[in-house]
Amino acid sequence: EVQLQASGGGLVQPGGSLRLSCAASGNLFRFYAIGWFRQAPGKEREGVACINSHDGTVYSSDSVKGRFTATRDNAENTAALRMDSLKSEDTAVYYCAAEFRPRGQTKCTVDEHSYWGQGTQVTVSS
Repeated sequence: EVQLQASGGGLVQPGGSLRLSCAASGNLFRFYAIGWFRQAPGKEREGVACINSHDGTVYSSDSVKGRFTATRDNAENTAALRMDSLKSEDTAVYYCAAEFRPRGQTKCTVDEHSYWGQGTQVTVSS
């Protein structure tokens, strides 16, 4: 089992940048697929970017492609989400999540991820 803690949220102006971090416990982090999700008020939680464990392949949703970059550092048991060119519609609570998947593809969906950290609020506003 892995425990996750997300941090780095805050208030930023449109066009600005933020970097979210996700720290994980345990020594099997490298076998977990990592996902970033967000939930805006009144909306369902959605996948933003997800990284496979075995090959580091990254999936990004169309709404953030070219603006958000998801990375992971298996040696440090961390993952990060770099968010650039932020828009007001990016305002949401952001979560990191994980699924034990040493091989194969993990869909970037809520039901494919078993372990969740607490959310961190990102507000994009002038």
